[in-house]
Amino acid sequence: MSQNTSKSNLKIFLIKLLAITLSIIVVINITYNLIFAEKFENINKLLTINNKENIEEVKNKIRIEIKNGLTKDKILNEEDKILIYQLYLKIKNEFREIEKN
Repeated sequence: MSQNTSKSNLKIFLIKLLAITLSIIVVINITYNLIFAEKFENINKLLTINNKENIEEVKNKIRIEIKNGLTKDKILNEEDKILIYQLYLKIKNEFREIEKN
C-alpha cells in the first residue's frame, strides 16, 4: 500500500512539475512578446539601415520629428542649449586653428 501511495505522490509531483514548467514557459514567452519583441525589431531595423526602404523610413521619421520640433516654442532645454553652444565654440576654435595653418 505504501508503494501505491508513493507512486501516486510521484505522479502528482510530476504533474505539478510539468504544469509549473509550462506556466513558466508561457510567462516568459508573453513577457518577451510584450516587452522585448518590439525593441528588438527596432534594433534590427537600425542594423539593416543599408536597405533603401529603411533609409526612406528613417528620413521620413526625421522629417516628422523636425516638423514636430518646429511647432514648439522651445526646442531645446537649457542644459542642451549650453552643451550645443560649448560644442559650437570648440568646433569654431578648431576651424580657427586650421585657418592659421
